[in-house]
Amino acid sequence: MSQIFSSIKEREEKFLLRSYSRYPLAIVKGKMSRLWDADGKEYIDLLAGIAVAALGHCNEELAAVLAKQANKLWHVSNLFYQEEQLELAEVLLSTTHHEQVFFCNSGAEANEAAIKLARRYTKKVKKRDAYEILTLEGCFHGRTLGTLAATGRQSLYDGFEPLPEGFRQVPINDIKAMEKAITDKTCAVLLEVVQGEGGVVPLASDYLKQVEALCRQKDILFICDEVQAGFCRTGCFWAFQNYGLKPDIISTAKALANGLPMGAMMATSEVARGFVAGSHATTFGGGALASAVATQVVRIMLRDELAKRAAKLGTALMQRLNDLKIKLPGKIKEIRGLGLMIGIEIGENCPQVWQELLKRGYICSLSHNVTLRLLPALTIDEADLTSFADTLADILKTF
Repeated sequence: MSQIFSSIKEREEKFLLRSYSRYPLAIVKGKMSRLWDADGKEYIDLLAGIAVAALGHCNEELAAVLAKQANKLWHVSNLFYQEEQLELAEVLLSTTHHEQVFFCNSGAEANEAAIKLARRYTKKVKKRDAYEILTLEGCFHGRTLGTLAATGRQSLYDGFEPLPEGFRQVPINDIKAMEKAITDKTCAVLLEVVQGEGGVVPLASDYLKQVEALCRQKDILFICDEVQAGFCRTGCFWAFQNYGLKPDIISTAKALANGLPMGAMMATSEVARGFVAGSHATTFGGGALASAVATQVVRIMLRDELAKRAAKLGTALMQRLNDLKIKLPGKIKEIRGLGLMIGIEIGENCPQVWQELLKRGYICSLSHNVTLRLLPALTIDEADLTSFADTLADILKTF
């Protein structure tokens, strides 16, 4: 541990609340899929700020838009009409079947907005006294009290009880359990097409279609959380599009403004009737600065066909990893993923493998201490993915 890093760590422990377990790195610089620490060591970034820097760190096109907008307008609040916000709405809605959008600041806020809209639409428009939302075991929808209740993971809400009522979790990929869980108090089902924080777990295609059909049959809303899986990461612009689904509401954030805090909740025009003036709001959401950058993010993703690129690179990498699994029996338990959202389940040796990768200059996420989670920039060079796979193979041979 260098003196520079020790000094930074000491200051962090003095001034910041102890709510994070930090990686043993102090990052001072980034450029596309490269990061540098305080000691000048270079890393290949396979995490991209947890799927946020989808167009890479310090993207020059985005930096130019940011600089231009910074000298025009930053923030005036949602009391005013703003062209930047409308331009973003138009380009973002062009990627989906949804017709109206609410801008906010994070994925948790986007999910809160989705939850509130589902309840209010059901009560005020459908005239049904139903408020319960069903979610899945292993899910993650945020850390506000409402989204913690939707997540239902004891380790995350320990000490924060009582949580808001109105949420129940059902087993994953079990349509009979879902059907049994629906009551006259149920207003919606909320799920991730690919569970991200759960260790990159894609839900079964048949199950997703059955859940949507069940929602239509029972006249309840179908909501997809696209916070991590959205924005071209899984091989389509939105993860639900891989399966031909048409959710009533989706939530998203992370890659939307490539690092500026921003989220969005989108809904069909019918379901959007659940909100009226004053029923939901945010001070910062959809501000001019973040909106201008986010508009360019979406335009670049469409222009450069990054969904197709993610599908191609992801398929190639998963094939290499599956070949590695065969060549090194017992070293890898499972390879899961879709596009450039990949989980490599190692098992009990995973923390040591993760640490060795870090030493050799590769940054990825350690999920539940058993899975390596890869969420690289969509613009990453294929050679970087190949070198990661080769390095992982070399490491695994020693365990």
